[in-house]
Amino acid sequence: MPAPRLTPLSLGLSVLLSAGFAGAATVLPETSISVEADEDDPRVKETSTATRTATAVRYVPQAIDSVKTESLRSYGTNELGQALSGIPNVSSGADTRFDSLRIRGFDASNDFYLDGIRDDSQYVRDLHNIERIEVLKGPAAVLYGRGGQGGIVNRVSKMPTPGQKSSIEAQGGSNDLRSLYADLSTDPTDNISLRLNMGNQDNNSFRDGVSGNRQLFAPSMSWQLTPELNWLVQYEYSRYNRTPDRGIPGVNGRPADLSRSTTYFDHGDYIDDKSQSLRSKLAYELNTDWQLRHTLGVFKLDSDFDNTYQTGYDPKTNSVTRQHWQQDLTTRNVFNNLELEGGFDTFGLEHRLLTGIELGSQRRDPKLYSARDGRTVPSLDLNQPNRRLSHTGSMRLSSNNHTEVESRALYVQDQLRLNDQWQLLGGLRYDRFEVDTTNKLLDIQQNVKSHSTSPRVGLVWTPLEHHSFYASWSKTFTPAGGGLIGITPNATGNANDLSPELTKQKEIGVKSDWFDERLSTTLAVYELELYNRRTSDPLDRTITLLTGEQRSRGVELTATGKIVDNWYVRGGVGLQDAKVEKDNNGFEGKRISDVAKRNASLFITWKPQMGWYAETGLTLVGDRYADNLNTVVLPGYGRWDALAGFRQKEWDVRAALNNIADKNYYASATSAAQIQPGEPRSLVVTGTYSF
Repeated sequence: MPAPRLTPLSLGLSVLLSAGFAGAATVLPETSISVEADEDDPRVKETSTATRTATAVRYVPQAIDSVKTESLRSYGTNELGQALSGIPNVSSGADTRFDSLRIRGFDASNDFYLDGIRDDSQYVRDLHNIERIEVLKGPAAVLYGRGGQGGIVNRVSKMPTPGQKSSIEAQGGSNDLRSLYADLSTDPTDNISLRLNMGNQDNNSFRDGVSGNRQLFAPSMSWQLTPELNWLVQYEYSRYNRTPDRGIPGVNGRPADLSRSTTYFDHGDYIDDKSQSLRSKLAYELNTDWQLRHTLGVFKLDSDFDNTYQTGYDPKTNSVTRQHWQQDLTTRNVFNNLELEGGFDTFGLEHRLLTGIELGSQRRDPKLYSARDGRTVPSLDLNQPNRRLSHTGSMRLSSNNHTEVESRALYVQDQLRLNDQWQLLGGLRYDRFEVDTTNKLLDIQQNVKSHSTSPRVGLVWTPLEHHSFYASWSKTFTPAGGGLIGITPNATGNANDLSPELTKQKEIGVKSDWFDERLSTTLAVYELELYNRRTSDPLDRTITLLTGEQRSRGVELTATGKIVDNWYVRGGVGLQDAKVEKDNNGFEGKRISDVAKRNASLFITWKPQMGWYAETGLTLVGDRYADNLNTVVLPGYGRWDALAGFRQKEWDVRAALNNIADKNYYASATSAAQIQPGEPRSLVVTGTYSF
């Protein structure tokens, strides 16, 4: 395996200067960060993920959960699935290759965003340069376009701000975890702020033979060119070189009863993701009421893997069957966004108007190799696998596709303040989507075009000063080839010619502030329905119909903030029923995989301004199915974590103990043959020096 090489600073700066890209500034709604009076308060009081305008969370007519990554780093958390564990009605469906989430029972594997820019490539994201993670529940097509059936996940990156302190953080712990990261800031002039996040992490695992190395290099610049014009430029290089681990198989309807360390991959397997992101944001204040913004996002991913993984369990021989795949994948995304935002009054009514144009261009080139004869991939004994019994046969090129996606969109949104008690939110977006895939092996190509209109309406009523009731209705669309982008050219039947799938949501709730606005709660009730789900024609299986139905109904309650004095709380509980209502493929009545009917978390923190502090918390997850046919059950679990630390003005040292009771649990699954065991008891020690 080649040694990792960090992209030089000179390369990053030359890319920024030569590109000549323009985009929106630090005041952009997607990335605005409200200054908290109490830095230990877990709340995010203002967000732009839900409206693309800086809006108080209290007045967003939709549930949104925010997690500050500072609350997670002390536990060694650096992956999205683990970071969002315990968020009501959010669960991980991730495997070793890429991030995957379920939000309100719907797959959100392609609904990731970075500072409001689509980030739908297949890789594992790094959280070291992320300030917070925001989960917008429910359809979001009115602002973000296709997908987002159950919601979207927006990572808000760390921004250069005047007077920002610098810090160095070292971490070590169980399974040979060791990392060193620097977050450096400076203001060379009154108008320019610079920030650089960089570092390296190495770790092994409780899983036999599994290890990984992460590298990060992320410079950024905020330049106030004139009093009216601000330019924010961000570059990020991330590399994650690791051992692919597909977990364990299911046996007799349950995860196999094995040692936690048991693995089934080949000795030389690897995954190597190298991602680069360049974002340029330019904002011009036309006057005190109106702002014009341009955003450009460029993303590139190079992902290579060699992976031998289990495909099933053979009870006759008590062995695990496997297949061998290799892939070279490159993706490139370019998104341009031009927005105009402003306020005005009509007949005593206050408007906050947003209108925008979005242009997207995406390329995806996966080249996939498989074992020429699958029978030459040796099966392994379930209980005592010999991973040196590796595949020695030849590989064949099984697919080589090139996909191009072009998207165009126009949207408008009005946040209307009727009076002191009533606020109305209305939005509409029109999308044109074109996907073109070429099968290079067969030299065939097909182009598919589709379009859709996505509305959203929301009403907020505040009859009492600290309590806002809301109701909303929204819709989203998923066109053919718009998820994991690409289609099968000239596929049998009519699958490529179908109209987009459509999902609608109805939601009501109440958002409240308690104890002199120290504690915030959200209670939401929703129904989310995919009402033209793709399913096969029972009379002709080659024909696809839009007659299926998938529905999720649920209740969510979250609470974050300060209880009293130096005591803080963050947590929530979610109840949901997510299943396929109508289907001709054998899924009717089945629950969606990796989705629990109940999940919850509660963390309580005691944190004086200086000196000793401590935190403890519980994460509870109900039973789930590993597959959509509901043949293997993942039992529910409860995990108890805690930390203790000591801080002074410049130093902060803390130790975290994960899974204190050493519970045996399963974090996620991608199939009945690939179930990911949860981490046993582990210790993480972190030291931070600020200057």
